Amino acid sequence: MPVLFIETNIRRVFIHFFFTDTDTVSDAEILPLVKKALYRENPRVWYWALMDLGTALKKTVPNPNRRSVHYSRQSPFEGSDRKIRGLILKLLLKQQFLEEVEIIGYIAEDPHRVQRMLGALEEEGFIQRRNNGFVPAE
Repeated sequence: MPVLFIETNIRRVFIHFFFTDTDTVSDAEILPLVKKALYRENPRVWYWALMDLGTALKKTVPNPNRRSVHYSRQSPFEGSDRKIRGLILKLLLKQQFLEEVEIIGYIAEDPHRVQRMLGALEEEGFIQRRNNGFVPAE
């Protein structure tokens, strides 16, 4: 569906190319440009290309997103829920099945926190419960 949206890499592309001399830019200023540029025949490929270009820009120019009024630094990855979720997924992709107690042992964090992450990943469809453990979602 040709739906308008902005995520960090898309924002980076539009700020870099269309707001070179602007100190602060809001998404409200970017959205009309996204609307005009949107490739309605295949929006998925268009958005993928924008995201790839945004990733490439990140490696080659100072971050244009710092000029966005919506910019905020992400919290440190170490010890975050994102880190734990990533570790769980990495373990399950490698092992293909682990019991819940094994996952908790590997992660070495508060067991209740790991259980909460397991529940969230299951609810979001990333993993599936099998017997006393989990497998990657099919």
